[in-house]
Amino acid sequence: MPHIRSDDVVASALRDSSEGMKDAENAAKHGVAVKTIRRWRRLYVRRGVTRGQEHVGAPCPRCDGAVLDTGAYAELFGWYLGDGHLARARRGVYTLSIVNDERYALLNVRIAQLMKLVKPASRPHTRQVPGAVVTTVGWKHWPCLLPQHGPGRKDQRVLSLEEWQEVIVGTHPADFLRGLFHSDGSRFTNWARRGERRHEYGRWMFTNNSSDIMTWCQEALDLIGVHWTMPRWNCLSVARRADVALLDEIIGPKR
Repeated sequence: MPHIRSDDVVASALRDSSEGMKDAENAAKHGVAVKTIRRWRRLYVRRGVTRGQEHVGAPCPRCDGAVLDTGAYAELFGWYLGDGHLARARRGVYTLSIVNDERYALLNVRIAQLMKLVKPASRPHTRQVPGAVVTTVGWKHWPCLLPQHGPGRKDQRVLSLEEWQEVIVGTHPADFLRGLFHSDGSRFTNWARRGERRHEYGRWMFTNNSSDIMTWCQEALDLIGVHWTMPRWNCLSVARRADVALLDEIIGPKR
């Protein structure tokens, strides 16, 4: 049965809702009932349902044997380990949220793209918070794909990779590192003076308080042949010129 309201109307209403417009005002603007605005938000934002498929759940790669884009998964998994979390919503649905600096518009678009690739036909939702953009999508099967989910902070729990995750990260270490470094990494220029000359050189840093996540980052760097050092227990540095150039190519700029 076709929808009465167009997708453009629904998208506009959800956008206004995410920007703080009151439900009554939103309903009047779009010519619908207040309860319709709330239903759209419940279905398409909190549950991540694709419009037109309200009663059809996306098949799970782990439970149903659905095809998984492993490269996209490796990158999204890196983002999740850094700046992501899962929250249980109603009816067994989990919401995956990834928070990223609002300055990096292209990266925020990329996060939504990765979510769509891992959960096909989904419609990730974004909302503004002070200084950041939160990208979310709901799915009952996020815990199947992100078994590191659990109570408390990641750095306060023992984390382990499942065998199938080890295969994916080992096959796509560059994608995994891209997610990790764009979430918890930084690229900057150091300088040193040699006599009268000022010498500048690039450096990548990755900071994470979880020893398990740090180990996975180290192992992925080893797989692509990048030398790293640990100036602090929770901070990894890549400073050799050739290694920095390789990471520049793999990870890309923050923008």
